[in-house]
Amino acid sequence: MRGPHNIWRLIRTGATFERTGAMRVVLDAMDVPPSLRIAARVLGWPFKLFGYRGDMAMPPVPRALTALGPAYIKFGQILSTRPDVVGPELAQQMRVLQDKLPPFSIEEAKATFLEETGMDPDQVFTEFSEPVAAASIAQVHRARLADTGEYVAVKVLRPGIERAFIQDVDAFYLAARMVEILAPFARRLRPMDVIRHFEGVVLGELDLRLESSSASEFAANTDADAGFRVPHVKWPYSARRVMTMDWVDGTPLGDNDALDVVGVDRTELGERVLQLFLNHALRDGFFHADMHQGNLKVGPDGDVVAFDFGIMGHIDEYTRRVYAEILFGFIQRDYKRVAEVHFEAGYVPASQDVDEFARALRAVGEPIFGMNATHISMGRLLNHLFEVTERFGMETRTELILLQRTMVVVEGVARSLNPNINIWQVAKPVVENYIRDSIGPRAVLRDLANTVQVLTRFGPRLPGIVERALIEQASPQPAPPRPSVWRTVLWSGIAAVVGMGAMYVIMTYWAHAGL
Repeated sequence: MRGPHNIWRLIRTGATFERTGAMRVVLDAMDVPPSLRIAARVLGWPFKLFGYRGDMAMPPVPRALTALGPAYIKFGQILSTRPDVVGPELAQQMRVLQDKLPPFSIEEAKATFLEETGMDPDQVFTEFSEPVAAASIAQVHRARLADTGEYVAVKVLRPGIERAFIQDVDAFYLAARMVEILAPFARRLRPMDVIRHFEGVVLGELDLRLESSSASEFAANTDADAGFRVPHVKWPYSARRVMTMDWVDGTPLGDNDALDVVGVDRTELGERVLQLFLNHALRDGFFHADMHQGNLKVGPDGDVVAFDFGIMGHIDEYTRRVYAEILFGFIQRDYKRVAEVHFEAGYVPASQDVDEFARALRAVGEPIFGMNATHISMGRLLNHLFEVTERFGMETRTELILLQRTMVVVEGVARSLNPNINIWQVAKPVVENYIRDSIGPRAVLRDLANTVQVLTRFGPRLPGIVERALIEQASPQPAPPRPSVWRTVLWSGIAAVVGMGAMYVIMTYWAHAGL
C-alpha cells in the first residue's frame, strides 16, 4: 500500500497546505532553514490550485486538516496532545479542531447495526433519531429500547472509514519517510514514531469494542466517586462498529449561562472536576484523556457525567508515585526533593548535577508561586518543567505528555467555570492523600504483602527448579556457572521470613499508632 500511488495524495495534501497558509505555519514550527523554506514555497506554488480551500474562519492548520477529511482531522487531534513534537503554539491551534462533519443516513446506520449485532434495529428500538453528533470517525443517534423503554446513545462508525484511514495512513508513512530522507533537521520530530503512534490510536478507536471496554473499566473504577457518573455500556447492542450506552441528559459544561439557570454552583463544580481528574490519574492510573467541555455534562441530579472514551490515559503505579511526589514537592516548594525524585526515577541521567537541577527547578517554581492565586497555572508549571528536564537530558515520556496535556485541558475547564480558582489549593488535598496512602506505612505494608505473595508463588515450582538444576549439573555438556540451587532456596526462605517479620513489625506499629 505504501507505494508511488500515494504520491498524488501527498501532492493534494501539500497543495491544500499551501492554499490555506498552513504550509508557512508548519515550516515555522519545524524551524526550517530559510533556503529550504523558499524551496518548499516555490515547489508548492504551482500545485496550489489543486488544494482544497477549507473554512476561511479557522486558523490555517486546522483549516487545512478539516478540508482534507476525517483522517487528517484525527491526525491533528492526536498531534494536539504532543506539544513536544509540534510545539505548544501549534498544538494549541489544533485543539480547536471540531468534529463537525456531514452525517451519513439513518438507513446506513441501521444497516451497520444489523450487520454487526445480527438484530433488526426496527425491532430493538421504537425510536431512532437523526444524528445528534457527527464526528470524524463515527456519529451518534438517540434511540429508545423496545423492551425497557429507556433512551440510549447509539454510536456507529462511518461507512468505509477503516479503508479510508488505512489509505491515508499509508500516505502519512510515505510522507514521514520522505521527511526523514530529505530533511534531516526534522528528524528530531521523530516523524515515523509520530505516525506509528497515530496509527495505534486510530486502530483502537476503529474498534468500538475497545472503547466499550474502556468505558466499562472507567465506570467500575469511579463507581464510588461522589458527584461523578459514567454511562453504562449496553453490551448486547454493542459490537466492533457499534456501541450503545445510556443516554446522557444534562447541561454542557461549556454553557455557563445554562448552568446558572439550573442553579449549579460553578465554583464548587470547577473544584470537583479538577479533583476528580487528579483522583482518576493518581488513584486509578486510568483517566479520561479528552476531558474537555464537549465531553462533560451536568446531569439533572448535579452529577458530572463523562462520555466519549476513545482516548484514555494509562499510568503505572510507580509513575503515579513519581508524579505525585513531583507535584507535592512543588506545592511544598521543596525543589531539592523534586530534583531527587527525577534522579531516583531515572528521568534525568545520573551524570547531571542534582543541585544544579534543583536550582533550575526553583527558577521554574518561584516565579509561578509569586503570582496572584488566580494566575497560578499547573499546566504552565508542567510546560516549564518539561522544558527544563529536556535541557538536562530527560527523554520524552509519552504517558507524561498525555497527562500534561489533559491537565492543561482540565485546568481550562475549571477556570472557565470559575476564573478565580486557585488550582494548587484545590489540588493539594488530593495529592496529599495520595502521598499518604502510597508512600506512608500503609503503602509499605501493601508493598511487603505483594512481595511475599510473589515469593509464595514460586513455592510449588521449587521442586521442579531443583530437579532441572540437578539434571543440568549431571549433563556432560558444559553449562555456564550459576548460583547453587540450595543457596537460592535458602535465600528465598530468608527473604520470605524477613518479609513476614517486617510485616509483623509494621502491623504492630500501625496498631499502636492508630493508623
